[in-house]
Amino acid sequence: MRISLDSDLCIGAGQCALTAPNVFTQDDDGFGALLPGREDGAGDPLAREAARSCPVQAITVEDS
Repeated sequence: MRISLDSDLCIGAGQCALTAPNVFTQDDDGFGALLPGREDGAGDPLAREAARSCPVQAITVEDS
């Protein structure tokens, strides 16, 4: 799995960090960010749910 987060679309709702805290965090400005080394989702089944919960669809999950 490959996860990407479009920082231009992100509005800082925080749903990603709340849903999958092992994969996502929020930066100093409150916008979503992937944790370092978690671009592959780290096997976390909640990564897909975090993408679905994003109100602006800023997260993309692709199967590798």
